[in-house]
Amino acid sequence: MIREYDKKIILEDGTEFYGFGFGADSEKIVEVVFNTSMVGYQEILSDPSYTGQAVVMTYPLIGNYGMCADDYEAKVPTVSALIVREYNEQPSNFRAEETLEQVMQRYGITGIAGVDTRRLARHIRNKGTCKGLITQGTTSNLAGFARLRSTPLPTNQVAQVSTKGNWISPAEHPKFHVVAVDCGIKHNIIRSLNQRNCNVTVVPWNIPAAEVEQLHPDGIFLSNGPGNPEDVTPVLELVRQLRGKYPIFGICLGHQIIALSYGAKTYKLKFGHRGGNHPVQNLIT
Repeated sequence: MIREYDKKIILEDGTEFYGFGFGADSEKIVEVVFNTSMVGYQEILSDPSYTGQAVVMTYPLIGNYGMCADDYEAKVPTVSALIVREYNEQPSNFRAEETLEQVMQRYGITGIAGVDTRRLARHIRNKGTCKGLITQGTTSNLAGFARLRSTPLPTNQVAQVSTKGNWISPAEHPKFHVVAVDCGIKHNIIRSLNQRNCNVTVVPWNIPAAEVEQLHPDGIFLSNGPGNPEDVTPVLELVRQLRGKYPIFGICLGHQIIALSYGAKTYKLKFGHRGGNHPVQNLIT
């Protein structure tokens, strides 16, 4: 018996992709992006930088090694949806504690499998990242268009994922104190700082500069996170007030915020570089 498609993706340019639902059974309007990593779907699923997005996994087999509590990048995943070619619901890994679908159902993450992810990734590469609707297979293109037009994408993702209060991650042999501004921080960044003898105080994205100074940091770190850096005005103002007083460094969104605070301009790429390997050019001669 051939299973019929029960879900589909309608992109804002009218292109449709059909598949089978798994995870949470809920309709989502999302920004559709792709990731080229061959492993690490759990880290991708739990990375706050993907808040409000649907991630297309270009590697075809997803779910085959399950989910492990030690491998989350954030305690509560906030990605909206996961789009895969083949979902494996029977993981084979001695570390597996749950299936991917169980986690997705718990956190309301919509899944769609059986999609031609090669075609979809090529479409995004050619046309650029776009808004899409993940819905029932019976939804008409016209009705899907109407929902896409009437529903704007959010701009407050950092406020959604940032910590609500200060918390500390101590190093075993502390030598330095880093204040990490949480715009959607990945836990592995905190672990990496701890391993380098840094006590880390994680603070909310909208913390006033005076409160950071009261913590007497040796350095300030601006984390990765979702959304447009121009929307994160409290962090921009924080950098403007504290630059020159402390070493300040950032990753991803944090790096862009530093650039903006010094008067540089940022712009959105046609499609983001999301994956495990990226070509670089050595500019030092």
